[in-house]
Amino acid sequence: MKAIALIALLSLLADPAFAHHAIGGSTPLTFTQGLLSGLGHPIIGLDHLAAVTAVGCLAASQRRGALLVIGYVASMMIGAAAHIGEATVAGAEIFVALSVVALGAVLILTRPVRIDVAVALFAFAGLVHGYALGESIAGAEAAPRYGYFIGLAMIQSAVALAVMAAVRGLATYASKPAVVRLLGAGVVCLGLILLVQQIVSAA
Repeated sequence: MKAIALIALLSLLADPAFAHHAIGGSTPLTFTQGLLSGLGHPIIGLDHLAAVTAVGCLAASQRRGALLVIGYVASMMIGAAAHIGEATVAGAEIFVALSVVALGAVLILTRPVRIDVAVALFAFAGLVHGYALGESIAGAEAAPRYGYFIGLAMIQSAVALAVMAAVRGLATYASKPAVVRLLGAGVVCLGLILLVQQIVSAA
């Protein structure tokens, strides 16, 4: 319960605008700035950190978990590219919060999800999180965009794969370690708080 309370407290203190900017809200101007901005996610965005952590946990239950992680990251790249290409998704942050809730809820389940469900969930979550993250690089020149995409792909893959390896090391996933369920409850809690925040701000 302490872990859930901590996540809830941190989410309330987080600044949603800052969560999408690793260099203080400024648009990256160089390749290095773009790379640093990409590497800053999901470290400073609790919603994105919760999502990629849940992805790693869920991937641990699948035989080809690494491929699922790659699929999630690829979906993020597509979502970010769509934002840069001036695609418009109304209520994108609400979809981000819903994806966090969904990922956390699946973690609480007793049995691993089917592979087709995992693929669909990862694709949806990756697209909406990528679209939201694309805000920080929209309007930048080509060089910082390339750096951003490289950094984002690197950090997302590293976090998800590290979590996947850690969960597999805890125990056989069939036994669903208590820590994974606790983490799932915390992710759901965070997602619900973010969802309420977005609904209130949109009202």
